[in-house]
Formats: sequence, C-alpha cells, structure tokens
Amino acid sequence: MKKLINAPENVVEEALAGMAAAHPHLLKIQFDPNFITRADAPVRGKVALLSGGGSGHEPMHGGFVGHGMLDAACPGAVFTSPTPDQILAATKAVDGGAGVLHIVKNYTGDVLNFEMAADLAKDEGVRVEAVIIDDDVAVQDSLYTAGRRGVGGTVLAEKICGGAAEAGLDLAAVAELCRGVNANVRSMGVALTPCTVPHAGKPSFTLGDDEIEFGVGIHGEPGRKRIKMEQADKIAEMLMEPILADLPFKSGDKALLFVNSLGGTPLVELYIIYRKAAEIAKAHGVEIVRSLVGPYITSLEMAGTSLSLLKLDEDMLRFWDAPVVTPALRWGG
Repeated sequence: MKKLINAPENVVEEALAGMAAAHPHLLKIQFDPNFITRADAPVRGKVALLSGGGSGHEPMHGGFVGHGMLDAACPGAVFTSPTPDQILAATKAVDGGAGVLHIVKNYTGDVLNFEMAADLAKDEGVRVEAVIIDDDVAVQDSLYTAGRRGVGGTVLAEKICGGAAEAGLDLAAVAELCRGVNANVRSMGVALTPCTVPHAGKPSFTLGDDEIEFGVGIHGEPGRKRIKMEQADKIAEMLMEPILADLPFKSGDKALLFVNSLGGTPLVELYIIYRKAAEIAKAHGVEIVRSLVGPYITSLEMAGTSLSLLKLDEDMLRFWDAPVVTPALRWGG
C-alpha cells in the first residue's frame, strides 16, 4: 500500500485539519464528534441542509459545504457511516430556526443513524425532514443497501436544494424539491480497478488486468456483471442505455449530464465518455442543457466513472444555476 498518510487511524482527523487550514473563510471544523459547517452557520431564517457518509468519497460531502449548498457534513470513518451523535451535533449547530433537511444516501448504516439523530433532534425541538437518495439503477439490494444505492444524484440534490434554501423556500418545499430531484435522476458506474482502504492495507476486491466491474458501487460493491475491458464508446453505451430506459427519459426532455471520476480516472478520459454519452442522449431526443464533469464522488483511488442523468424542470434548472461557493463547487458568486 502506497498512500500519502501517516497512520490509518488518523486519516479522517488529519484530513479535516487540512480542510480547516485550507478553507478557513468557508468552513468551520468541529472535532469529537467530527463535523463540518459553513463558516457563517447557523444562518438565521434559512432552511439548513445536512448530509454525510463515510470518508473516502471526497469532495463529497465536506467539499460541498458553503453558500448555496450544504450547511453541514458529517464524515464517518473511511467507508463507514457517521454516528448519530455526529449527526445530532451537526443538526443542532446549523439550525437557524427554519428547520434542517437531512439528505441521506441509501446505505443501511446511513439511513439508520440519520433516523436516530433526527428523532433525537426533534425531541430537542429542532424540525427535521429527511430525503433518501436512491438513484443507482445497477442493482436492487446490495451488500450495503435495501433497495437501490444512493450515488451521483446526491451531489445534484445537494446543489439544487441548496439554491432553493438560499432563495428562502421553507422546509417542506425544499424537501419536496429534493424528492423531485431523486425521482428524476438515474445513475450507474463502472470500475476499472479496485481501491485500498487504509485500515485494510490491500485492495477491496480483485479484477483481472482485462476485466471491469459494470454497475459497481462507490464502496466497491459488486455490480451487474464482470466483463472484459471495452473501448470508451462501448462503455458509455452500456452505462447510458439502462439509465435512459429506467426513468424512462423521453424525446424533448431537458437534462443535466454528470460524468464523475471514481478517483483514479483523469479528465481526458471523462471527456471522452461525456462526448459519447451526450451523443447517445441526443439520439434519444434528450437535450443536455447543463453538465458536470470531474471527481465529485470518489472511491479513494479507484479508476472508473459513473454517469448520472437528471431530467430538469424550470425550478431545478434555476436552482442549479444559482450561486454556489464551496471548496469543490463555485460559480455565480
């Protein structure tokens, strides 16, 4: 194992300390329990957004804390859910009186721990709503989930709902918008290599030199099938066709296409995939009007990509375009 770390048990805390040093004007970092808030939290009168999950997927979620996106993020240990005490402390820290929306990826540990924290927060007088993101079309049920996994749609929901919260929508309206995003986004990924969790010290699964895992999860969970390596255009087709069929998308839809690196795939390859994915969408009559390309939900150093396609309405488009100032996403302000 070659990693730029000191000791596996210190990875999360040292990374958080680095974030605090790098972005003091954007973030506040709390330790014991660990959580990240925007520097000006709590924002009075604004619905607060909170998400979280295991570390190792950076910049998700801490890199999306700031104006126009999340108010707080709870990082668990690598590939491990945050604990209820983390989530409760973060919820209370960002509540500005208008309530808190929990955006939760559909992994069993995340769902249970966020539910427990929400119940505790409600007992202390904090209004909380939760929306589960389950956009992965690859498999139904997996090692970590009951139902579909939450993947790339999480980033899109956090940005769109963050814009809505900044615009002054109330908790019920922001939660309903979040459910709408989840209902209209579909995702799927492919892994070219495994990744190595620091505590394990060895790859989380094995792939032959000529094999890829089609439909992989962001923790390296098995996908639909293991197949021989294909050219980029063929891989884009294999990812896009089930995405387009699942919603189903139809001719005339306007959409956002998100091509994500799982950590070890460079932008030059992501743009090759984007080119073909956009071409496939156009052939189905789907107009790509917005895009996001880059490493936004990673799986440590795993080589591979995931595609997400979101059918947009006017509100989603408006709040996607709204200003955002976070470590990982910045535009319009």
